[in-house]
Amino acid sequence: MIDIDIKKELYGSNGNMLLDVNLHINKNEFIAISGKSGSGKSTLLRVLAGLERADGKIVVDDEVWLDKSISLAPQKRRIGFVFQDYALFSNMTILDNLLFVKKDMELAKYLLDVTELSELKDRFPDSLSGGQKQRVSLCRALMNRPKLLLMDEPLSALDPTMRLKLQSEILTLHREFNITTIMVSHEPSEIYRLANRVVVLNFGKIINIGSPKDILLKTSGSQKFSFEGELLDIVRVDVIYIAIVAIGQQIVEIVISKEDKNRLKIGDTIRVSTKAFSPNIC
Repeated sequence: MIDIDIKKELYGSNGNMLLDVNLHINKNEFIAISGKSGSGKSTLLRVLAGLERADGKIVVDDEVWLDKSISLAPQKRRIGFVFQDYALFSNMTILDNLLFVKKDMELAKYLLDVTELSELKDRFPDSLSGGQKQRVSLCRALMNRPKLLLMDEPLSALDPTMRLKLQSEILTLHREFNITTIMVSHEPSEIYRLANRVVVLNFGKIINIGSPKDILLKTSGSQKFSFEGELLDIVRVDVIYIAIVAIGQQIVEIVISKEDKNRLKIGDTIRVSTKAFSPNIC
């Protein structure tokens, strides 16, 4: 069980804002943190890890990690952190990267086996692919059997096939180690597949919280689905116009009206919905 009630003044490209988060997380939950860039998602993870200071209180399983008089050091918080850029030691082998955290050869071998890295244990990080490096980073984060696993967009740089594979491995390890996991992600399919709950941040505040189904599948009337995407292009084919839209890792083509063509511009964030299997842009 984790209780978070923190405030932190942030200064960024979007101007000054107050990160103000009050959140209760149940033991063994998988929480996805979503929201626009600059909304405070990564800072929230870093505050939980003890890598940044904040005002307020963090209590994990009745242990105070942060209050007015206490700020527990990161190494005492029993957390695992999977960084977006892997953060591996380039001068150490894969096995040594894991053993640096904890001298537990049995656990290291088990994690390497689960993630299909056993044959690469004597290699150095620079010789690995991005997906392999991310698996090493995940294994290393689990070496101290953390209470809390924090992941900051861990799969954003990977291709769709590798993302899907690592999603399965993350979910397997989350369940097997009985840990609480908090992951920052912008990918709807990833959030839907992995998370129990979604927390949406905007300008430092929680603006929505609920199940992936409630948050991602926003429907009204007879709509069957509704997703946000980026308008990449509008092309004319004979007498019709087709919008090219990026939704997560997918590119879709949608027939639009001349009126839509005239009001939309490349780069717009648009919502794609369907009624009776006929997609519309709104």
